[in-house]
Amino acid sequence: MQAAVDGAWLRTSARDSPAREDDLGETTFTHLDERGRPRMVDVGGKAVTRRVAVAEGHIRTSADTVQAIAGGTAPKGDVLTVARLAGIMGAKRTADLIPLCHALPLDAVEVELETDAALPGVRARATARVEAKTGVEMEALTAVSCALLTVYDMCKARDRGMVIGGIRLVRKEGGRSGTWEATSHE
Repeated sequence: MQAAVDGAWLRTSARDSPAREDDLGETTFTHLDERGRPRMVDVGGKAVTRRVAVAEGHIRTSADTVQAIAGGTAPKGDVLTVARLAGIMGAKRTADLIPLCHALPLDAVEVELETDAALPGVRARATARVEAKTGVEMEALTAVSCALLTVYDMCKARDRGMVIGGIRLVRKEGGRSGTWEATSHE
């Protein structure tokens, strides 16, 4: 079945992943019902499996700002510690922020932040783990996003030109589709 969404015609189906090919080889979006309306995917019949997702991103800053972060002299305090906590908190609140995302009982969220003088800026990497019927990609991506937004918030008084970028999923494990890993140029 086809449906118009924002002026584009999409083929929709009731499969269990956000996008996949249908029987005709066309891309389908399972967050849309047969009439093209948004819906939460029914994962009730899926098996609980161990799932892991890893995401990354960065924020470009001035050289002075990254030095202040690394040296612990930023005006608002320990930027990396606060950003790490914000990332963990963001992952825990993903279902409150992303309308069709399932609320998951996270087993663990790790957020790693490091300054990079060559960027210059801060690189973020988040790993989310759960045993559930659906994956934790959104939680890992939200953790990275919240961590980097917190770096921006804590440093904006000295560097309003910071740019957040490169936020992407780099690895996911578990579920029906198994393991997926990003290539270096995605």
